[in-house]
Amino acid sequence: MPPSTTPPPIDLTEAEIRRYSRHILLPEVGGTGQMRLKNASVLIVGAGGLGSPVACYLAAAGVGRIGLVDHDHVELSNLQRQILHTTERVGQPKVASAARTLSALNPDIRIETHEARLTPDNAETLVAAYDLVCDGSDNFETRYLVNAACVAQRRTLVSAAIARFDGQLSTFRPHRGGPCYECLFPRTQAAQDALSCGDAGIFGAVAGVLGTLQATEALKELLHIGETLAGRLLLWDALATRFTTITMDADPACPVCGSLHRDASS
Repeated sequence: MPPSTTPPPIDLTEAEIRRYSRHILLPEVGGTGQMRLKNASVLIVGAGGLGSPVACYLAAAGVGRIGLVDHDHVELSNLQRQILHTTERVGQPKVASAARTLSALNPDIRIETHEARLTPDNAETLVAAYDLVCDGSDNFETRYLVNAACVAQRRTLVSAAIARFDGQLSTFRPHRGGPCYECLFPRTQAAQDALSCGDAGIFGAVAGVLGTLQATEALKELLHIGETLAGRLLLWDALATRFTTITMDADPACPVCGSLHRDASS
């Protein structure tokens, strides 16, 4: 089930209070918020360029249970941007490499690895096991699959994408009235033919910026603080150093989430 809005009892150890002291000093977080993070779970799809900063910052923040889904192995070309991995781990499964890094960063949290390709057979089961999903995949097929699973299981999805010197980020929660990923990006041949990082290239630090923003939005959702990106799309042009935000509405005719909006309006 999604995280409760009822504040959990504060039960932090002395070591946790020291570790998260800079969070606890923030009135918007405090001990209650830190306990929310300790009791929360997040599924990260992709342990690559975006998944690396997302996972590092969620682990450092004290999210109590983090799941990683990726079927790939570490390659030398990954290391220009995928900061979860090291040269000595080339050839190892990405989820195993990521788990080593995250456990060293914060041994007090639980890291769950899923060395598998996300498919229609396992997507909903994986999504249902976590409170929130961060999608850092690099292809439209997986993004549509993650979106459909999140809609079906009523999970909030924080989704980011990068290419060359550009990035985009949004939060999708159609179960609370907003649009889903497919409302914004309907399935088209153009989308299916979009180039991957391996084809188009990627400026390494762009992955770091967008992944860090993605982690920020995920933490805000778990803590119930700030203004959500649901219903808005954030675009970043690194070469121009320009952020742009556009608004978007749910599509009642969307084949994935349209029934939720029709039911709500009836």
